[in-house]
Amino acid sequence: MTLVTAGSESEPQTLWSTLREALRGSTADFTRIPIGRAVLLLAVPMVLEMLMESVFAVADIFFVGHLHLTDAISTVGFTESVMTIVYAVAIGLSVGAAATVARRIGEGNLDGAARAAVQSILMGLGVGAIVGVIGIVFAPSLLRMMGADEGVVSTGTRFARVMIGASGGVTLLFIINAVFRGAGDAAIAMRVLWIANAINITLGPCLIFGIGPFPRLGVTGAAIGTSVGRWTGVAIQLYCLTRAEGRIRIRWPHVRFNPEVMRGILSISGTATFQNFVGTASYMGLVRIISAFGSAAIAGNTIGIRIFLFALLPSWGVSNAAVTLVGQNLGAGHPESAEASAWKVCIYNTVCLVSIGVIFVLFAPLIVSAFTDDSEVAGHAIHCLRIVSAGFLFYGYGMALTAAFNGAGDTRTPTLINVVSLWLLEVPLAWVLANPIGLGPTGAFIALSVGFSTMCFLSVWLFRKGAWKTRSV
Repeated sequence: MTLVTAGSESEPQTLWSTLREALRGSTADFTRIPIGRAVLLLAVPMVLEMLMESVFAVADIFFVGHLHLTDAISTVGFTESVMTIVYAVAIGLSVGAAATVARRIGEGNLDGAARAAVQSILMGLGVGAIVGVIGIVFAPSLLRMMGADEGVVSTGTRFARVMIGASGGVTLLFIINAVFRGAGDAAIAMRVLWIANAINITLGPCLIFGIGPFPRLGVTGAAIGTSVGRWTGVAIQLYCLTRAEGRIRIRWPHVRFNPEVMRGILSISGTATFQNFVGTASYMGLVRIISAFGSAAIAGNTIGIRIFLFALLPSWGVSNAAVTLVGQNLGAGHPESAEASAWKVCIYNTVCLVSIGVIFVLFAPLIVSAFTDDSEVAGHAIHCLRIVSAGFLFYGYGMALTAAFNGAGDTRTPTLINVVSLWLLEVPLAWVLANPIGLGPTGAFIALSVGFSTMCFLSVWLFRKGAWKTRSV
């Protein structure tokens, strides 16, 4: 399969032309064009996609906050805590989809890519249906399990039932966008989230406050608006997958259960899902250690980590380019290009993160002041931001190489790296520095930075060994 770069004959390949092509969608063969250009064509829409994904979480809490009801705000918080598990599973499942599709596209096997896309969608439907039934039936129990009082349970049960019950929209959005990214159609994934968010931001407040002909549903309206936005996005995704001009085109002969392809995707996705849980569990361990030093320390840590995670969104987008480039180049029989692509993504990602880190170090007090005016809380948040930022130089490489391993279908290696760096080093070190050595919350922040740095060194060492190049998908 030979693809040509859109506009390559009519205009010189400048930075601006590359950015325009990235936003409108490229038909380039990423295994044949210069690596730096391929990274930009993929990374730009992926960064914007990540930013759009963050808007879903922010929009609900923003509009519900204007209800001025504590129970309503708490409902969103408790339900989002449950939904983080859904997100972790969806992200893990999407890794297998992206890696398999990228490998088939690199091989020029368009039918194989379409079959992998169908099996990924069936997997997303199955997981979404199971989680949805659990959410509808057990929503009150889930809220109580998270610590909600009876007032929140009474106010928020319908919200939780709608959000968790419709969570198939989350799994499918993540998985099908991963299919597009694996195929190199990153711009489609970006546009889908733009449309889904536009619907959420427009419909949500109408249903929450009863604007115009819409009923006033309060906090439940936020859940309906979000769910309608997500499922509309899924409908658009499915339409795009059936178009004749797409990189992947699903036809009726592809729509059938294929146990062999499904097993291959699940073997990658299962480990990738555990990989995500390793990071989530290690963070919970750090929070438990910090909680011993009072509510101000926890509040400061929460602010610092939220700012930190928002800053990582562009970096996640850049890193995701490695999934597509590594997978497609391995499929095309170009392992050297796959490796060179990964190192190029590492450089771009590190430049991105170090730039953000410098801003955090220099302007941490100003940034934190936008979130709190409590001097004690602000002090902890500033320490968190500055110390964690010190690891950005290394974390850029760690994130990109994790994506490269996943793109090659080798999800075991980054999972083991995470276990060693986060569970066996970061959490025990945090406890030692915070308690016996007496550094308090600062010790936990130092351990977080050390964990990131260790992840980088282990990733570089194992990536250079090259075993990932022989992983079959």
